[in-house]
Amino acid sequence: AKLFLADRAFAETIGPALKLMKSAPALVEIDDPAADSGSCLGGVAYDAFIAGGDPVFIPPGPQDEWDSICLLYTSGTTGNPKGALYTHRGAFLGALSNAFTFGLDHNSVYLWTLPMFHCSGWTYTWGVTAAAAAHVCLRKVEPRAVFDAIAANGVTHMCGAPIVLNMLAHAPAADRMPLPGRVKVATGGAAPPSSVIARMEEMGFEVLHLYGATETYGPSTFCAPQGEWETQGEQQRHSLMARQGIPTVLIGAMMIADPLTLLPVPKDGVTIGELMVRGNTVMKGYLKNPKATGQALEGDWYRSGDLGVWHADGYIEIKDRSKDIIISGGENISSLEVEEILYRHPDIMEAAVVAKPDAKWGETPCAFVTPKHGARGLTAEAVMAFCRDNLARFKCPRHVVFGPLPKTSTGKIQKFVLRELARQADSGGENTAA
Repeated sequence: AKLFLADRAFAETIGPALKLMKSAPALVEIDDPAADSGSCLGGVAYDAFIAGGDPVFIPPGPQDEWDSICLLYTSGTTGNPKGALYTHRGAFLGALSNAFTFGLDHNSVYLWTLPMFHCSGWTYTWGVTAAAAAHVCLRKVEPRAVFDAIAANGVTHMCGAPIVLNMLAHAPAADRMPLPGRVKVATGGAAPPSSVIARMEEMGFEVLHLYGATETYGPSTFCAPQGEWETQGEQQRHSLMARQGIPTVLIGAMMIADPLTLLPVPKDGVTIGELMVRGNTVMKGYLKNPKATGQALEGDWYRSGDLGVWHADGYIEIKDRSKDIIISGGENISSLEVEEILYRHPDIMEAAVVAKPDAKWGETPCAFVTPKHGARGLTAEAVMAFCRDNLARFKCPRHVVFGPLPKTSTGKIQKFVLRELARQADSGGENTAA
């Protein structure tokens, strides 16, 4: 790196890091008065740096569309983050595709409730700009700040992982305010529980479910709403909205296929296969990691590792990550299906389900649960009884652990941490509050 744009809020990390370098990059310092901590590090002030530029300079652009434009790391849900190399062509097409999908134009006002480092903000860093829309930024993503920014700026669009939607849906009444108009919110990074979609709609948000990966420049599919869904019951409609949907307009090719034969599965909504993508909006590969690159791009397809089904209407639905499927007594259990039920419990704010080793069954579901603020008397037995009322008995958690869930910097739940906790927990102690 030749240039380092540094926010003084991170001075405690930046200062020692620069001292470790034999040849430090030029430091451009952002002294944001809204930052509540940190000190200046002696770099060139950002405003002065910008003022010293040539206003008529025309950048030459890439020599080749295949040149790398940026390096973005996966969020590390497996504990092994990898750096994905993006190309100019992929960034251009991904940004325009997502702007088109989300309906952005020059009248749009986009609120940043999504980390810009996550797939370059799902390419909306570029997409919002390409549409000549307005960017509205937040120092921190907090419910009161979000609602205030929407009201003050006439926000029309925003994106966020389900954890952000869940946070807004459960915000205290004092932090909320009526929306000035319908606000479109795109969510992805994990499947949004249908109960969260319902709560967001009640507050005046219009939810669009996207699916993608760092390796595919963020969103690759969207759950395009269909008019006939309005005739369905509310729970069924929200379940349809939680599917991953159809490819965005500039995806080269996508399929749910047998990972061994690469043959597409039948569109019966039942046969499980792996979601695969190829085209211009797939990364060049992982930086300095040819082994992982070969595994991810085997057979000229990006292997997502996500297992799903293909419905007769052409919509895809992810059932689970391949590593998150629970095999109990020879039966496959989708952790997402169990989590969907847990999120419907009136006293549960967050939930995650992983496999716990079991001497008899091989594996059994173990639920990690964060109760809603103010919830009283939620017990493991009550959670398990709720699941038995709504699921086949063999899919129900046999163990429940209460407490906060470990997450990545992008808000994804770190199931590899939970799997280790499930393995370590003794059979007599995990059913109590942790």
